[in-house]
Amino acid sequence: MSSRRGGGGGGGRITDEEINELISKLQALLPESSRSRSASRSSASKLLKETCSYIKSLHREVDDLSDRLSELMSTMDNNSPQAEIIRSLLR
Repeated sequence: MSSRRGGGGGGGRITDEEINELISKLQALLPESSRSRSASRSSASKLLKETCSYIKSLHREVDDLSDRLSELMSTMDNNSPQAEIIRSLLR
C-alpha cells in the first residue's frame, strides 16, 4: 500500500478518500454482472459480501476443473502425447 495521508508516524488512519478508491478498485475486479448491480453507490459491506461470494464461486470452479482434469488423466495413457501436453501445461 502507499503511504497514508494525514500526518506521519505509525498507526495513521486510512482516509475516506482511500477507502472509496479501494472500493472502486475492488468493484472493478468483479464480473460485469456484479458491477452493473452495484453501479449505484453501494455500501462497502455489500461490495465485500459480493466479493466473498465471487471468490467462493471461483474456488468451486477451480475444484470442479481440478476434478475433471483428474478424471481425464486417469483415463489417459501416461505416455501418450496428450498426457505430455497436459503435464507441460501444468508446469
